[in-house]
Formats: sequence, C-alpha cells, structure tokens
Amino acid sequence: MRTARRYLAREIYRSSTVVILALLGLFTFFALVDDLDNVGDKFTVLALLYMQALAVPTRLYDLLPIGLLIGSILALAGLAQRNELVILRVSGVSGMRLMVMLWVVTIPAMIFATLLSEYATPWAEIKSGEASLEYRGRAGGGQMISGYWFKEPTAEGGTRIINVAKLLASGQVSGVNTYEFDKGQQLLSMSVAERGRFTDGKFVMENVTANRLKPNAIDALGDAEPDRDTLLSVDRVPNIAFGSSLTGERLLARVLTPERMSMATLIDYIDYLHVNQLSSERQVVALWRKLVYPFTLLVMMTIAAPIAFMQTRRGGVGAKVFVGILLGVGFFMINQLALNVGMLSKWPPWVTAIGPNVGALLLALAALTRMESRHAIANLVHRRWPWRKAAV
Repeated sequence: MRTARRYLAREIYRSSTVVILALLGLFTFFALVDDLDNVGDKFTVLALLYMQALAVPTRLYDLLPIGLLIGSILALAGLAQRNELVILRVSGVSGMRLMVMLWVVTIPAMIFATLLSEYATPWAEIKSGEASLEYRGRAGGGQMISGYWFKEPTAEGGTRIINVAKLLASGQVSGVNTYEFDKGQQLLSMSVAERGRFTDGKFVMENVTANRLKPNAIDALGDAEPDRDTLLSVDRVPNIAFGSSLTGERLLARVLTPERMSMATLIDYIDYLHVNQLSSERQVVALWRKLVYPFTLLVMMTIAAPIAFMQTRRGGVGAKVFVGILLGVGFFMINQLALNVGMLSKWPPWVTAIGPNVGALLLALAALTRMESRHAIANLVHRRWPWRKAAV
C-alpha cells in the first residue's frame, strides 16, 4: 500500500503542479497587462515586476485549492483510463480505503498551505504594501478619504482617537491628528503632527501643534458670557510621546486584509479591537477561515475522489471530468460567498467558516458511497423488481 500511495501522490502532485503553474502564469500575465498603464517615471517596469513577484504568494494562496482539485481530477481520470485504479480495486482496496489513501496524500499539501498562510503570504502582503507606498504613494486596506482611524483608552480612563492620513514605507506615519476625551466624553485636547513613529511601546509625534481646552471651557461656552481667561491654549512643540496600545504591527494589520494576516497577528489585532470595544466580527470570521483553510484542500480531494470510480469503458470521460471541475469550482465560490452572507445574516463565525466545507464533504462522501455500492443497489433492485432495469 505504501508503494501505491507514493504512486498516487506522485501522479496527483505532478498534475496539480502543472495546473497551478498554468493558473499562476495566467493570472500574473493579466495583472501585469492591467498594470502597464500605471508605469511612469517613479513606477518603473522593474517596480511593476517586483510588485507582481510579491503578489505570487497571495495568488498561490488563493489558487491552491482550485489547482489541487483540477490536478487531482485529471490525475485520477488518467489512472482510471489506464485501468490502474482497477488493479488497486482487484487487489482488495475498498473505496473508503482508497479515500483514506487520498487523504494521506493530501497531508503534505495541507502542511504547505499552512506554511504559506502563516509566513509567506503575510510577509509578501506587507512588502507589497510597502512597495505600493514607495512607488505609488498609496496603500490598500481599510483606508477612508480622511485616512485611517484608531480608538484606544487613555491612562486617565478617557478615550483617545488617532487619525493617520498616510502610512510611510519605513513604518512611520504622516499627517497625525489625535483627539483626547475625558470619562464624560468631553473634548480635552486636539493635536496635529506632521509625522509619527512607534518607539518602545510609545507613539511619538513630531512637529506638533497642541490645542488644549481649559477645564472650565465647556461651562464658559455654555453660559454664553464673555470670559476673561483664555479657553484654548495653542502650543508648538518638537515632539509629544505617550503610551499607546497601537503598534506598528497593529497599524499594518489595519491595512492588510484579515485573511492575509498570520494567525498570531490576527489574534493580537482581535484582542486590540476587543479592548477598545470595536467591531471584530470580520477578523474573527477570518481567523476561523484560516483555521479551516487546510481542511478545504481535504474537501477538494474528496470531491475529486469519485472520478476514481467512474467506468471509463462507457465513454464520456471528458464530460465527467468537466462536471467534477465545475462542482469543485462551484463549491469554492460558495465557500467564498459564505463570508459575506454570514456577516450580513449575523451567523456565528464557525458556521460561516466550517459550514460549506462540511456540507461539501458530506455530499462528496455520499456520492462516493453510492458509486461504491452501485452493484449492490443494482442487485437489490433486480431482486425486488425483476422486470425493471436499475439505472446506476
């Protein structure tokens, strides 16, 4: 069985590698052509090629399930046409045992997917964001017209709102506005800085204009009477430093798509959102989906498995392979769509992440069981209704 398993693994991975490389080349070519219009003095052709190279791990992350599905279907169909799977069946390998062999074959792909998801993709996304800032002067992510917004508690029990207009490639920021409120949500100060940086757990703002309201400013304005004292003081200082729960990593996490973060970064960012009473539903769903992502490859292999039981002597192999690919691609699309549907419908995160995979796995196993038992079903139908021909 070890020899048969190695042979299956070699055929499946060889076919899957060819399919994945073809898909990667196709998508990279389309992205390259689409981005050629942006080439200029600063965004050169070399910069374009560098950014496309950084996008390869992310594309591989997205295309790996589809590539494994198509490659497995083509490999198993080829083995079925050459009657090599028939030899395995005649030697006493049952359908479920063959399925277990295919699951074991999938384990290296699952390990590779985990390493890709945890290390290569987050690193490539961060480098791609830095390159986009350097060459294009902008980054993607959750940026609004006014920039990026963060909320955190102050040491006095109040609230601090931080607005960052632009991220810089060195991990620094520019165009920083901070608003501090007391426990009663009354504005205490508003500061504007040209630049900001993170140092030893502190956020340092440079070239700051600090506007501070006097403690009696709200009452004085409410009385609608002129006050002899100055209600607002404006100071210009070289820098201001304060302890902040925001870090450079969390700032980058705000820019990255949650599915592109590593699980450690995602858990840390979810904790930051919980502490600051911010919505973390999107990130929690992404964490569950990252946990389930290797399992998706197992589901893809299970969908491909019924191809191993098809009867090639009846013909229609190409049509059956095409239907199998359509079913796998359809499941992948539904799995992606479940993210948005689950968030709109307020489903539990684990349902959104696990539901489509479990459903597809059960359907594939049911189809596999039916194909495995088709002769037993035909005999049962013939014994009960001898005049009727069973369609199996």
